Amino acid sequence: MGKNKIVYPNYNNSILNLITSILHYYEVESKYKDLDVLKILNKKYKNIVLIILDGMGSNLLNNISPKGFFSKNKIGTITSVCPSTTTAALNTFYSGKPPIETGWIAWSQYFKEYGRSIDMFPRVDSYTGESYQNAKFDIYDLIKYKTVFEQIEEANKKIKAYEINPSHCYNNSKRSLRANDVQTMCDGILSLCNNKDNNFIFAYHDSPDKILHKEGCNSKEVKEFVLNSEKIIEKMCMKLKGTNTLVLISADHGHNDIDKTYSAIELDEINKYLIMPPSLESRFLGFWVKEDKKEEFEKNFKEKFKDEFVLYTKKELLEKRLLGEGNIHPKIDDFIGNYVAISTSGAIIKLGTHISEEQHEKLSTHCGLTENEMLVPLISYES
Repeated sequence: MGKNKIVYPNYNNSILNLITSILHYYEVESKYKDLDVLKILNKKYKNIVLIILDGMGSNLLNNISPKGFFSKNKIGTITSVCPSTTTAALNTFYSGKPPIETGWIAWSQYFKEYGRSIDMFPRVDSYTGESYQNAKFDIYDLIKYKTVFEQIEEANKKIKAYEINPSHCYNNSKRSLRANDVQTMCDGILSLCNNKDNNFIFAYHDSPDKILHKEGCNSKEVKEFVLNSEKIIEKMCMKLKGTNTLVLISADHGHNDIDKTYSAIELDEINKYLIMPPSLESRFLGFWVKEDKKEEFEKNFKEKFKDEFVLYTKKELLEKRLLGEGNIHPKIDDFIGNYVAISTSGAIIKLGTHISEEQHEKLSTHCGLTENEMLVPLISYES
């Protein structure tokens, strides 16, 4: 098992600061810091476009296209948030706040109001797949926030704020376009940038992440997607000339190939200390440990996973500000348990119970603290 470089989130140079720079440009108040590399936002643009390609970390781009359009126009490398996962990162983009403030942390979060761990985006039971989208009380009501689209339009009445995303995604803006492939996404961007309005456009595509999970970081499928997407986006940028548009391209997180898999329900030496199953994600796990067994749990966990996971108490996690700084969301205590383990290797602990549906095996994933997961590129093109 190769040694992985650990990278912690830098909340002065992260995706949080990227969206903060845009908010400040549109005169939205935020207590967070701008990105130093985005001094170009001192100029007035008709359109600002932010494109997020899910999972396209810096390491992936460097390996696949070190001399292509993206790399030639890269202005910096920034970190993701912690945990380095779409649930936490996308909601950072959508809110302009870090995970500590939004309460959006990971794929599966435990809600005492339901007595269930729930997969956040689809709103289904993490173990049985039962849907809660039509429940009498929506989990989204417990963790809602004012979106950047609302914030921008309230602060600047001349701006129209749009979202472009795949059809399976939740709508975060009242001005939404659906695009299930990169070409359709770029067509939508072109159409909006050529209208009469001043626009902010947030465009999200769920790959290469979707492909990475199935095929791994070094697959030809991932390489083809990145190269093809780069070509399509470059053509779009050429067509934007004369529209006074700034295009920013980045990712929510990167990816790390899996080289070892543990099953949570088979870890008898760990489960005997727990009062309920772990939750969150396979590389960022929350544990609810019996009060009188904490010392034994810590000792055994650290011995078994000493080169694969770093273990924090809830107090340590919050003191290190790994989830960011700000007003702690009231649900944080419920969600993260009293211990959190974060992968610093290629290892995962697959979540599950004896009533769980069989999980699909993933060749690559994210949510840990490795360099591959934490570092993402920032690309800029002016037209």
